[in-house]
Amino acid sequence: MEIKVGFEIAYTAPAATPMVIMLSIHPSRLPDIVGTETITTEPSVPIKFYNDSFGNLCGRLVAPAGGVTFHGSAIVRDSGLPDIVDPSAQQMPIDQLPDELLLYLMPSRYCETDKLTDIAWSLFGNAPAGWARVQAICDFVHKHVSFGYEHAHHMKSAHDVYQQRTGVCRDFAHLALTLCRCMGIPARYCTGYMGDIGIPPEPYPMDFSGWFQVYLSGQWYTFDARHNVPRMGRILMATGRDAADVALSTSFGRMTLTKFHVVSDEIVPARGAA
Repeated sequence: MEIKVGFEIAYTAPAATPMVIMLSIHPSRLPDIVGTETITTEPSVPIKFYNDSFGNLCGRLVAPAGGVTFHGSAIVRDSGLPDIVDPSAQQMPIDQLPDELLLYLMPSRYCETDKLTDIAWSLFGNAPAGWARVQAICDFVHKHVSFGYEHAHHMKSAHDVYQQRTGVCRDFAHLALTLCRCMGIPARYCTGYMGDIGIPPEPYPMDFSGWFQVYLSGQWYTFDARHNVPRMGRILMATGRDAADVALSTSFGRMTLTKFHVVSDEIVPARGAA
């Protein structure tokens, strides 16, 4: 299948303001882009792109006084298959993990393993190691947390989510991946596009989505504690320790978000098309 993705995001600013944006499709999906991905600004300002320490594609610019609007568009080929499910995937001993994965076992800005380790072991200590343990964590978080945009807060941590039992997709991901880390399973945060493809449309405005990946049997697997079912049409934009590493934009000065519109739709061939 082919999926049309894009966005229109606008900010106002009282003065010229340096910014870093993370609005590009992840380099791992570049071979799937039909033609080119375009990111433009209004008014037009130059964007210098670079790869951060996690391999995400970022852009640097200076938004002019008054503000800036970002427009993005791409068509992406996708297999149309749901997330891989592999119950045989095994948890690796920590002393056998590659060095670069150890940071995904450690606490980070929104993922306080030190506050949740005892809770995690009390809940999942008897669950079989590996895929079954991760699924048990997702089942728990899916039932424990209620979804609602009114519960969103940029300062909410995994421990807050556990206590408050409410949140948005990033909160489900933060709690689940933190519990995985507490159990010795490397886990990282993911952000990207995921439209209502292959499911009935949800009664919410389209947004970027947050999920997580765990490292089992030598590779990364996708899990989604909010939906807790394999989904199709995910298009990865960025990965990191938590949402702090994959912020869509970071401004070095005062800016106000004034418009936020995201698109992620399957392109349905016209009837009779070859």
